[in-house]
Amino acid sequence: MTEAEALEKKQRKSNNQNGDVLPEATREDVFDHTYKEKAGPKPGTIIVWKNVILMTVLHIGALYAVSLIPSASPLTLLWSVLCFLISALGVTAGAHRLWSHRSYKASLPLRIFLGVANSMAFQNDIFEWARDHRVHHKYSETDADPHNAVRGFFFAHIGWLLVRKHPDVIEKGRKLELTDLLSDKVVMFQRKYYKPSVLLMCFFVPMSVPWYLWGESLWVAYFVPALLRYTLVLNATWLVNSAAHMWGNRPYDKNINPRENKFVTFSAIGEGFHNYHHSFPYDYATSEFGCKMNLTTCFIDLMCYLGLAKDRKRVSHEMVLARIQRTGDGSHRSG
Repeated sequence: MTEAEALEKKQRKSNNQNGDVLPEATREDVFDHTYKEKAGPKPGTIIVWKNVILMTVLHIGALYAVSLIPSASPLTLLWSVLCFLISALGVTAGAHRLWSHRSYKASLPLRIFLGVANSMAFQNDIFEWARDHRVHHKYSETDADPHNAVRGFFFAHIGWLLVRKHPDVIEKGRKLELTDLLSDKVVMFQRKYYKPSVLLMCFFVPMSVPWYLWGESLWVAYFVPALLRYTLVLNATWLVNSAAHMWGNRPYDKNINPRENKFVTFSAIGEGFHNYHHSFPYDYATSEFGCKMNLTTCFIDLMCYLGLAKDRKRVSHEMVLARIQRTGDGSHRSG
């Protein structure tokens, strides 16, 4: 055993003794090396034509919305940015870091805000999002990965939503331990009323606020802060599945596909430190650099300062260095 491996083993043992960092947070989101893809031909691809049509119409509408930006008032554009940030936080700070990885704890008021923000993002309800994301981590880049990047950029980005799930994705998702999600009243309430919450938060509120408060036309208000903003948030999230699994460096683990991608970090408000995140999925910051280029981490830190969140799980500097030494590709830079 090398010195780096010994240090990492010691740190893991320390974490197991001193808190719930590793046992609870990594139970369902650490890669399962025992999984083997089934031999023989792959199951046929079944296209979900309803989703193909809806996504095509959505993106055509978003392209048209770009042409309306010059006619939108400055307040409408600012409102669009605010809606982007709120809905993005519903995914990054909510469905991802809180509910998928349990990397920090949130008070009821914060969980309600993140649940509402998640409905504004309209990317499946929290329960389904978190379940699929845990499957993604546990079986990354295999047939059981919902958006397996080995199948190409298009599939990992949007194609996985246009076809039926691979049978292994469904099978493994059913076997996950999800009692934490099932016992969360905010998650279950949002799941029960998901469709009306999406209509209200993703479309009606972004459209009606600029129309009612400063007289923006309903046409512009619908296409820019509602439709265009929604499409941009979708694609920013999808880039984590596609671009951040294909392009960038791997300073923490060169043996896995996820990469550090600065463009994705910017567009997905901090989720592009993806090699780090797949190496240490239980770290609330998804990066060793704290708030640097990481708006979501800044938000969680602010919530902790205000007393609305607590128990942020973090990887020690020593453990990060040990991992870099043991499996990194040599591209690591401090800061």
